[in-house]
Amino acid sequence: MKILGIGNAIVDVICKVDDNFIEKNHLTKSTMKLFFDENEFKQLLINLKIEKTISGGSVANSIVGLSQLGDKVGFIGKISNDDFGDKYEEGLKKENVEYFYSKKKEKLPTGTCLILITPDSERTMCTFLGTAGKINENDVSSDAIKKSEIIFLEGYLWEEGEPKKAFDKAIKIANKVAMSLSDLFCVDRHKPNFLNLVKNKLDITFANEQEITSLVEAKSFDEVINFSKRLNKLVIITRGDKGAVAVNGDKVVESDIQKNLKIVDLTGAGDLFAAGFLHGYIKKLSIKECLEKGTIMSSKVIQQIGARL
Repeated sequence: MKILGIGNAIVDVICKVDDNFIEKNHLTKSTMKLFFDENEFKQLLINLKIEKTISGGSVANSIVGLSQLGDKVGFIGKISNDDFGDKYEEGLKKENVEYFYSKKKEKLPTGTCLILITPDSERTMCTFLGTAGKINENDVSSDAIKKSEIIFLEGYLWEEGEPKKAFDKAIKIANKVAMSLSDLFCVDRHKPNFLNLVKNKLDITFANEQEITSLVEAKSFDEVINFSKRLNKLVIITRGDKGAVAVNGDKVVESDIQKNLKIVDLTGAGDLFAAGFLHGYIKKLSIKECLEKGTIMSSKVIQQIGARL
């Protein structure tokens, strides 16, 4: 298998809202808020019109993108034996992703992410992890990891306790490790641990400019570049309308964005960028071509609703 994703198995529930809804519910636009109370989470959903329900989760979206590009891929993520769990599994299998997890009835339901899209196409996420956040080392197949060229992890999954043990086990036996920092919220919450991962454990790091700037507490983008050069590993940074940059030792490669796009929804832009880049990487394309592949994939997904093509 080329790439195995390990991440939060979450069903995306997509709704359109106005800015007033974001303010009224004390949410911060364009970020992700974790809900620990199931009832509080359900309260948010009560008055909303659901546009679409899709099997989601950041790394799972990337893995589906890779599958659509013709790569042999798999995924590990924890779900419960409930309606959303069934939908989740069906969604992956339909996309030819090998799912290395056998669901059973759990105490908590399958994870859900409410994606709120405002008129400016920004997306604000409210996540109730449910059983996805209870992944442990027994849920992670050693065999599947060893048979994969690269494992791809998400920052969203990292949590003290059982998820950290699952993470550590995967990293220890993997051939090569890639990870997305996922969200500014995750970076600020787990900064020392993420910094340790980026410096010592990962072969490939994906981040947006905001996330990596916060991680290394940089005052300018030049400081980010210098930090990345010193790592001597592959660091890929997306910069919104400034394009994307890859740093590998002293080598810095840049790529522009695609112009004149009709942007509908920015959900999944980073996930599909990672899919395009990793597709190029396993095909042994140049770093410039990998960045361009990533840009093509993210350009496609932001012109539609939802994080999967």
